[in-house]
Amino acid sequence: MKMPLLSRRTLLRGIGTAVALPWLEAMGQFTAYAAETPGRKAPNRLAFLYVPNGKDMPSWTPHTEGRLGELPPILAALAPVKDDLLVLSGLAADKARAYGDGGGDHARAMAAFLTGTHPRKTDGADIRAGTSVDQLAAQRIGELTRLASLEIGGEAGGMAGNCDSGYSCVYSSTVSWKSSTQPLPKEVNPKLVFERLFGQPGGPEKVRRDLARKSVLDFIRDDSRSLVATMGSGDKQKLDEYFTSIREIELRMERAAKLPAVNAPAGVTAPAGQPDNYAEHLRLLSDMLVLAFQADVTRVCTFVFANEASNRSYPDLGVNEGHHELSHHGHDPEKIRKVRAINQFHVAQLAYLLKRLKGIREGDGTLLDHCMIAYGSGNSDGDRHNHDDLPILLAGSGGGTIATGRHVRFKDETPVTNLWASLLERMDVRVPFIGDSTGPLAALRSA
Repeated sequence: MKMPLLSRRTLLRGIGTAVALPWLEAMGQFTAYAAETPGRKAPNRLAFLYVPNGKDMPSWTPHTEGRLGELPPILAALAPVKDDLLVLSGLAADKARAYGDGGGDHARAMAAFLTGTHPRKTDGADIRAGTSVDQLAAQRIGELTRLASLEIGGEAGGMAGNCDSGYSCVYSSTVSWKSSTQPLPKEVNPKLVFERLFGQPGGPEKVRRDLARKSVLDFIRDDSRSLVATMGSGDKQKLDEYFTSIREIELRMERAAKLPAVNAPAGVTAPAGQPDNYAEHLRLLSDMLVLAFQADVTRVCTFVFANEASNRSYPDLGVNEGHHELSHHGHDPEKIRKVRAINQFHVAQLAYLLKRLKGIREGDGTLLDHCMIAYGSGNSDGDRHNHDDLPILLAGSGGGTIATGRHVRFKDETPVTNLWASLLERMDVRVPFIGDSTGPLAALRSA
């Protein structure tokens, strides 16, 4: 007997808990973007990952265009997913430039990155930038998922005050803007992100669950048993893998909470409000992003590894100086070496995320195949504060609509917002323009 199709909106519910399901064969074919990919069975997801202070560009940029061969030093950790990447050169964030406003390149870099607009120079309440590309997507497809979008980050930041040459702190700590005057703060606490994904807000039920220290899976056991009884073997295995991922994250958060604090080296002050282990913090947040996409809780996410002009030190890498301080290297070889080490660390966290996405089967491929993960910075060389030839990388094929495994060089000063417009098209979102965009990039499709 043919089983009825399962709704993509199905939730497994328990006391204070609502767990969305991953894509399953029982949910049938997903039809969005069908005009160009008629057989695709899963939706596209879109994520923007931001890193501060630019890169050591000679160690970032592949020597040749075309098919990716041996990756440059900063990108070396991405070798296992090389065929899923596009390294994009020549893109610019023109609206991050001064335009007569003087200093403040870090604030402008982050504020203009996803909006393509020049932020108003103010350290008061009269902030203004533009609607960011992630929110343009969320406004049009957010109603299809439990959360319209997810904003996460590895470093807390102020939403007021002067942080960069007369620019409000909100500009250098926020990449997502719901409107030109409404920045969206990121959540840095993995526990709170987890609750947002799988909990039902408020109420005494959540308090009782916290006190009982139970897994969210304990509260949906009865609901899940009745569902599993109707599934085929492939869906049962997929659901088991999904539940295992949820439980592994819960256990890691519990272990992290019990570990003693790590003592910083002499003379180094731990950043206020940051986790003891920064790498584990970023990996936990990466796992939250994976679960959010896998369960179709949201299809849009921004993930800020660290705020623009972040002066975080990296003692585990032997880098006790602050990142921002080192980025003003003045061509000092030792400072450049340390900047490169920080760049490699950030890319290693990206590699972790991409390998997790690639390891999950979905529809006619993997979860990564149905993602578009844009990674980069609004600054190029941190010493020059230039906003042309940005370090931009795109991972995932957008459901087979992007030809990956290449280094593509665009004409100098091509707006990075043209890339964002191209990604929106693949989310079935079409807008007249994004900030200073002039049109989508045809080269993403070229084999």
